[in-house]
Amino acid sequence: LGKVPAVFATLVYALPPLVRLTELGLSQIDQSLLQAAHGLGASRWQRLRRIALPLALPSIMAGLNQSVMMALSMVVVASMIGARGLGEDVLAGIQTLNVGQGVEAGLAIVALAMVIDRISQAYGGSRR
Repeated sequence: LGKVPAVFATLVYALPPLVRLTELGLSQIDQSLLQAAHGLGASRWQRLRRIALPLALPSIMAGLNQSVMMALSMVVVASMIGARGLGEDVLAGIQTLNVGQGVEAGLAIVALAMVIDRISQAYGGSRR
């Protein structure tokens, strides 16, 4: 019990959407663009860095966004196995039937999730 199992559980729970949406974004790139870059002499690293990743960025950012949201949803569960943080305040409110403390900490988690969601959506959006 403690921080290490909480971090491990959070990673196991939150990383699959990031991996899946990154793979989806990279697989949906038009192959003719990559073939054209290959024909112009671009190396594999250059094709990945300059063509594939920028085209897949919206999907990658959606995966990152979902992973962060899922990690934030695990804070209460992680507090049950000994991790500290906002989840500990929610758990204490639940255990002592202190509704105000639980709602206050829960709203803090929701506010944090909303801010991170908006930042990641803005970064993953199209640039003008």
